[in-house]
Amino acid sequence: MTKTALICGSIAFDKIMQYQGRFGETLLADQLHRVNVSFLVPTLRTEFGGCSVNIAYNLKMLGGDPLIMGTIGQDGGDYLERMEKQGLATNAIRTIEHAYTAQCFVTADLDNNQINAFHPGAMQFSHENSLADYLPLRVAIVSPDGRDGMIKHARDCAERGVPLMFDPGQQLPMFNGEELLTFLEQASYLACNDYEFEMVMDRTGLTLQDIAARLDALIVTRGEQGSDIYAGGEHHKIPAVPASSVVDPTGCGDAYRAGLLFGIANDLDWPTSGRLASLLGSIKIAHQGGQNHSFTPSAIADKFEAAFGYRFQA
Repeated sequence: MTKTALICGSIAFDKIMQYQGRFGETLLADQLHRVNVSFLVPTLRTEFGGCSVNIAYNLKMLGGDPLIMGTIGQDGGDYLERMEKQGLATNAIRTIEHAYTAQCFVTADLDNNQINAFHPGAMQFSHENSLADYLPLRVAIVSPDGRDGMIKHARDCAERGVPLMFDPGQQLPMFNGEELLTFLEQASYLACNDYEFEMVMDRTGLTLQDIAARLDALIVTRGEQGSDIYAGGEHHKIPAVPASSVVDPTGCGDAYRAGLLFGIANDLDWPTSGRLASLLGSIKIAHQGGQNHSFTPSAIADKFEAAFGYRFQA
């Protein structure tokens, strides 16, 4: 069965802890060379996360047919069961029995400063997966994952003729200019936020125009200022959709990318795909975590029409 989109990327748990004080009152500036501190965190919650599942979660609710390709650890049974209950295919997820699922440990203080620790765990073995087992594919995205996995999956897409969206995200600093140039040669689409895109230009030595000319589409998100899509020699300014409330930006970029993938898979034009992506990001930001919001395709169509004055047809 042909899957609309192969979603390559991380699968992770987010452990979020709240410290009821301020780090600045505990960390002494003149003693940072020998830190030995402990923070009492009376609240702890676990969020299901990881770029691949966040993207697939949104794409599935839109009516798409995503296939997640990633790695999970020995502690991932509950997560797999959760995905299956949501109707997400898990047959391309490899369990690494000798590792734990990737986990981010976040401690926030009263000023919303954060001290984070990230354990990559099973994510480091993502290169053991092969997209050749799941052809044919309409489109694939390589989102933040293990370094070797991102390189392998992008190369496999190019060799198999699968249209690729490259979304380096927080893993961008791992790649040098030559490696990024290779990704650009392999990809049909590049999706970055504005800071990441500045880094891409700096490391490759290419201008915005140079990069856009190499791709079917270049997508740069700019937070509350909306986003820009450069495709076919045209520049499409995509407005941000005002959110009902701003609760948590975690996963907003993933929701946005789900909208783009849905547009590609359903042959929507870029202004419509970008507006759909923008709408999904605004819905997500009003909820805690990356996978706690919900919608139906018909509700999205109604919200889209209310926001933009026309109705899209998938």
